[in-house]
Amino acid sequence: MTNDVLVRLARRCLESYEDLIDDWAEQVMAMEPYARGLVSREEVLEGARVGFELILRHLAEGRVPPELRPHSERLGERRAGQGVPLESLLAAARLDARALWLGLVRLAAPEDLPPLLEGAILVWEAVEQHNTGLMTGYQRAVLEMGRQREDERRTWFARLLDNDGRNPDVVRDAGRVLGFDVTASFVAVVASPAAGAALRVAASGMSGLGLRTHRHESPSGDMLVVQLPHRPPDPERLVLEALARVACGVSPRVAGLARVPHAVRLAAAAIRAGGAAPAGPMRLEDRWLEVFVAHSPELAAELAERVLGPLESIGAVERERLLETVRVHLAGNGSIADTAAALYCHRNTVQHRFARFRELTGRDVRVPGDAAVVALALRVRPASEGG
Repeated sequence: MTNDVLVRLARRCLESYEDLIDDWAEQVMAMEPYARGLVSREEVLEGARVGFELILRHLAEGRVPPELRPHSERLGERRAGQGVPLESLLAAARLDARALWLGLVRLAAPEDLPPLLEGAILVWEAVEQHNTGLMTGYQRAVLEMGRQREDERRTWFARLLDNDGRNPDVVRDAGRVLGFDVTASFVAVVASPAAGAALRVAASGMSGLGLRTHRHESPSGDMLVVQLPHRPPDPERLVLEALARVACGVSPRVAGLARVPHAVRLAAAAIRAGGAAPAGPMRLEDRWLEVFVAHSPELAAELAERVLGPLESIGAVERERLLETVRVHLAGNGSIADTAAALYCHRNTVQHRFARFRELTGRDVRVPGDAAVVALALRVRPASEGG
């Protein structure tokens, strides 16, 4: 629908809209963040000249000329790059409609006012088309800047890992890009390959608690580095609670960003020791024996065979009775009385079983060195027995 009065007034306004721009710019430059000089007055005026021409030619000609079509989106992109908040950009853009309307009204004769009022919706639509372009360009730029920041974070974290924290300059710059205090304490998390989505949710929850994190995607299992705050008293508990449903390995606390590559290796060792489908987070402190077994499965199998193999010479019932007694004792506090109580038998019975185990294997589980070797062998016994 064409409004002849609006078309005529828009054409007249095109010939002399500098006053409109000056009045509009005064109001915009009084707004934050323009008032702080984030964007110069000259640049604001230049953008307004093109924007007002775009809107007025839309009204006067019924279309936007091809050379002006990209302006709205490009202006939105530029303002995003300059750090202008979107609400401030849109607040300035909303002034366009007011300034244009006042300019059209000033040019209108009394008999023009009724048809001009009928065309108000056309003015609004032209301004909104400009504003939509601003938002589109702004949001696209924000997404692109976010991708660039994330690419930079990934690059510097990879450099930190590749350098193994040995170069202080790399550590410093990685800390700056990742937003970490290089002197703080950290824990590293390595998820199983299927737990990437769960780790993303956990990382988001930690960020909501105010913890600084960096998540790094990897085909072998996503990684998460968490900077531990000085408070609360047990920040590692917060991390473990957030990871409650994530199949992952968790490193011990390390001091300084330079130690994070080491922490990542420890977390990876913990997840490898967890078997095919761990149910939740596994702390390295709780998995030392499994880690050693997983680190050298061939040696672990050899150890199990040499330590426990002699038990194959006795019957299955006696063998399982001896192994159960040894397991209960190694899982306890080393007290013969407590082991007997847990097995509902006399302490002399326990002593006799230990003596029989030593007779067959040459290992006395009451001796710390032998106990450590037997405990390690028992971690691989199911795999080494073959059934």
